[in-house]
Amino acid sequence: MLRHNKPILHWWRHNRLFWITFSLFLILGGILLLFIEKGDAIFYFSAQRTPFSDTFFTYATQAGEHIAYIVFLLAMLFFVNYRAAMMLPLIGGFVAIVSAITKSIFAQPRPALYFQESGLLDMIVPVTGVAMHGGNTSFPSGHTMSAFALYTFLALTISYKRSWSLVLLLIAVLVGVSRIYLVQHFLEDVVTGAAIGAFIGTLWYHWQYRLFPIPHKWADQKLVLFGGDKEQKA
Repeated sequence: MLRHNKPILHWWRHNRLFWITFSLFLILGGILLLFIEKGDAIFYFSAQRTPFSDTFFTYATQAGEHIAYIVFLLAMLFFVNYRAAMMLPLIGGFVAIVSAITKSIFAQPRPALYFQESGLLDMIVPVTGVAMHGGNTSFPSGHTMSAFALYTFLALTISYKRSWSLVLLLIAVLVGVSRIYLVQHFLEDVVTGAAIGAFIGTLWYHWQYRLFPIPHKWADQKLVLFGGDKEQKA
């Protein structure tokens, strides 16, 4: 259960390591964007393919999909509280809306379409069994946005277990890298998706306390098996 009563200050005070590391990730991404050409990151990974990395990133990208939300929703129900569990479907739906709107506004070509129009598609080594999406839906990366929204929210929610914050951040970063590795997005799509996603995760972390203020009769409880007593620790 959450162990604080000042959520507005809590997001930074108890998560400095998460936010500092996340900021370094964005800075590194920004620096790379200044010094490399569009698509260079995809060409780099295309030249580094191995059966292990192909399999690893094919599964890693799923950590930004609905299955991850379902797994963590169940975890929140049993180990945190109802409030946090109920936020996950709302976060997922909100991400889907924001992703659809931003993709429609910017309408940037996916790598497969971009390289095809540039006559460079044959230079890309595809990942076996993974179709490269086409169309003008590249910017920003929806998977990355989803991952950073979910894992930022989780890091803030269980910040009393601070060692997990970097693990959650690492998962989100791997989702972003997987989108480049699988030739679904460019680096700029991933960096922007990460920034938007982290903002969404933080926003919903605060909104949950407006929907269900502390203390709350049932939102602060969690699901207990076998008829055990529900904890009411603050």
